[in-house]
Parts: sequence; structure tokens; C-alpha cells
Amino acid sequence: MVKPRTRSYSRYSRDAVRLLGQSIRLARIERKLTIEELAERAGLSRGLVQRIERGDMGCAIGAAFEAAAIVGIRLFDVDQSAMTAKITSNDQILTLLPQSVRNPTKAVKDDF
Repeated sequence: MVKPRTRSYSRYSRDAVRLLGQSIRLARIERKLTIEELAERAGLSRGLVQRIERGDMGCAIGAAFEAAAIVGIRLFDVDQSAMTAKITSNDQILTLLPQSVRNPTKAVKDDF
């Protein structure tokens, strides 16, 4: 299967990523951090931070979330203990789902 050259995203997704990037940039500037300083603190390259701030849809979500956390942007309206409790609750609910709705755990044969 050939991977498509470009992926189409909904307007909502594009706008959300752009808003997150702008918010990260504004928070970084307010905290008087350079791109290099944010990149170093987040363990990212300078170019990746620039792409995140531009709202590039191809950036890893973990990298964007880490940059947001470092500049103080809360992505969810809960504190850490509430987030942990919600994760635990969701894990318990997902564990109780019937096997038919869970993702298959088959090993992928990629030795061709």
C-alpha cells in the first residue's frame, strides 16, 4: 500500500492545531523564552518547535503537548490529580468492554 503524499484534515482539526501553535508561541514570548530555549527544555529540535508554532499538522502530538506544558498551557480543564483519576476511570471502563470492540492484538507480519 502506498502512503498518500498529502493527508486532508478537517477545518476544525487544522484550526485547533493552528490555535495551539499560536498559543504556544504567545506563551513562550510572554515567558521571554527563545525558540532555542524551549526546544532545549522540551528535548526537541529548533525546527520542530517552529513547525509546532506554525500549526504544522505533521508534528507529533507528544512534542506539541510537551511544548505546551513547558510554557504553561493547560490542554485539559482539570488538575493533575483529576486527570489521573479520569485516566484510571477510563482504563477501568475500557477493560470492561467486550473483546469484540477492543483493538486486535495480533502480531503484524511485516517480514515480506
